[in-house]
Amino acid sequence: MSANTMHAIEKIESSLWEAADQLRANSKLTSSEYCMPVLGIIFLRHASNRYETALAQIKAEQAAGKMPNRPLVKGDFIKRRALLLPETGRYDYLLKLPTGVSLGTALVDAMNAIEAEFEPLRGQLPKEYDKFDDKLLEDILRAFDSEALRNASGDVFGRIYEYFLMKFAMQGAQDNGEFFTPPSLVQTIVNVIEPDHGIILDPACGSGGMFVQSSHFIEDQGQDTGHKVTFYGQEKTGTTIRLAKMNLAVHGLEGHIREANTFYEDVHPIWGECDFVMANPPFNVDMVDADKVKDDRRLPFGLPGVNKSKKVSNGNYLWISYFHSYLGPKGRAGFVMSSQASSGGHGEAEVRRKLVETGDVDVMISIRSNFFYTRTVPCELWHFDKGKPKERRDLVLMLDARNIYRKVTRKIYDFSPEQLANLTAIVWLYRGEQERFLGLVREYFARLNEELAAIPVELAAFDNTLTELQKQFADAFKSPLIKGDLGGFASDAEKQIPPSPPLQRGEQESMADALSELSEALVAYHADRTSLLSVLLNFQKAYKTLPSTNWDQHAARQSFDPLAERIRGLVKQVDLLYKLAARCGQVAQDLASDEKVAELYDRRAANKLIKQLDEQRKLAVEQLKLAAYFHRQIHWLQERFPNAEMTAVPGLCKVVSRADIEAADWSLTPGRYVGVAPAEVDDDFDFEQTLKDIHVELADLNREAVELAARIQEIFEELGV
Repeated sequence: MSANTMHAIEKIESSLWEAADQLRANSKLTSSEYCMPVLGIIFLRHASNRYETALAQIKAEQAAGKMPNRPLVKGDFIKRRALLLPETGRYDYLLKLPTGVSLGTALVDAMNAIEAEFEPLRGQLPKEYDKFDDKLLEDILRAFDSEALRNASGDVFGRIYEYFLMKFAMQGAQDNGEFFTPPSLVQTIVNVIEPDHGIILDPACGSGGMFVQSSHFIEDQGQDTGHKVTFYGQEKTGTTIRLAKMNLAVHGLEGHIREANTFYEDVHPIWGECDFVMANPPFNVDMVDADKVKDDRRLPFGLPGVNKSKKVSNGNYLWISYFHSYLGPKGRAGFVMSSQASSGGHGEAEVRRKLVETGDVDVMISIRSNFFYTRTVPCELWHFDKGKPKERRDLVLMLDARNIYRKVTRKIYDFSPEQLANLTAIVWLYRGEQERFLGLVREYFARLNEELAAIPVELAAFDNTLTELQKQFADAFKSPLIKGDLGGFASDAEKQIPPSPPLQRGEQESMADALSELSEALVAYHADRTSLLSVLLNFQKAYKTLPSTNWDQHAARQSFDPLAERIRGLVKQVDLLYKLAARCGQVAQDLASDEKVAELYDRRAANKLIKQLDEQRKLAVEQLKLAAYFHRQIHWLQERFPNAEMTAVPGLCKVVSRADIEAADWSLTPGRYVGVAPAEVDDDFDFEQTLKDIHVELADLNREAVELAARIQEIFEELGV
């Protein structure tokens, strides 16, 4: 999916959420009341899209003689990953219902009709619509009926569904948001264990995010998920199972998901046979009945510790043992776990010792706090691999990623795609997969060339608008109304004519100074821009064939180092030019308050151009920074792993032996081994990004203040105050 497509989808997601959440706020519904019905409408829109697409394909095949012209049956649609929707279950039918017909009842009928056609969803779709106001339902339906959504693919609806799950999780809807694991954490696990075949189990599957990300991983490799893997899940909450089944269906997937309390129940016949186990279980549960689990076959290392009430002191190691026991002979597991577990003492330490001694503990990754939407706690990602080669049986990769993150909101962090890729590249080096590491660096060079190629276009748009704006200033202020030195805009003859009303000498000088400063900055900019674009083009030509060996990649990066510095310099020049042009505009605005000057200077046209110039400045600066950004990713990897081989990096990663772990009381906490990174001077401090982060925090605080004020007002009204 291209960057432009991704950006377009992100805009759709954001606008849909804003519209839907505004409707919720106006209806005074809670997020929990609103969550399932809205997700159901997203599913309905998606099911209708799939139906229309499949129907068009069928008609085309019938017209071409590739399919007999006969009444259509359910199987015709199923093999095209669609449902044969009855008329009452189609989105357009609902939108065309006459005024006065109950939309709530019609939506319930639509959900029942879909369940009748698709057995895996039987009894799972939301049917709470009849308690909603018809106007609210109509507004929601229309919010999801834009042209972009009517033509959207299943991938787009899968993303939108996941986005809404995430946003509802942030609001704490449905079991305090615990149904949803942040995508960054799921993707990190997927990247490490690479679930691409066989049986995939999530014994605490929530809304099914582990399954969905696994399918993305498989499809990114050009494979068909349905032919490669089988999904099995357990979840203790019925409502969450509904979320998971809809999530799978909206992605065109199926899975065996059963309602069960995994602490006590093992409902799938796959114990000891799983190729992959993935989970984000509830942390630090302390009420598990020890008598009920003490003889469980899923506890080969014994109970971690039992208190006086015959309860397991902490359920974390029950989960850890379960995950390990489900694996087949070469299976891999990846799961989220409380940071307390990796260094827990007493019974937990004993279980951990036995785990390490199996040789199956593979990769431990520390994650900082604020990655979860409803909890601020730090965590760790554990990874097992029963198929580790002999040379790594006694080794574990410790990776401390607590200093790697990007800010999403004031309270929530995640990984950027490149941060995820760089962390994964470290795992590749640990596994001796140097070619994959070099392949990632090569991909960054490809992206660098792509971004470099787009720079001239963005700069040209900025330059053209600036030239037009400069001409407006020159045309207006070279007029007979204004005489004197106008920074090069006045002719020699005009300079000899004394100033005439309505402008005074000081007013002329302020405009002349502003125009002169802009002119001088333009001269320097044009020289630097022309020179830089030339050398950037030479770089693209020189590395049209992407460097593949480590030596060639280092040479290419080093040749770009000074160009990256020049790019940063040009960013500053572009920003300066906009500021100087805006200053000219402000001076001109002040002078044009006089009617005679106003006849020569079109304030509205100039202000429009200044606004346009600012937008084009942002695009040009962003494009320049994107090129520098991918150069920075290459530098990050090469600086830490200069030989494209695994090495200990203080504060980041280290491969430790079983003897090292034993000497550290069997601790699996990465920070205990990797040490502290040396202090660095950030020569590439991004002031604008820092301002953006501050703006994010301020916007969040303002939004919270508005919500709090509204809630206080509601309470006062309820109290009759």
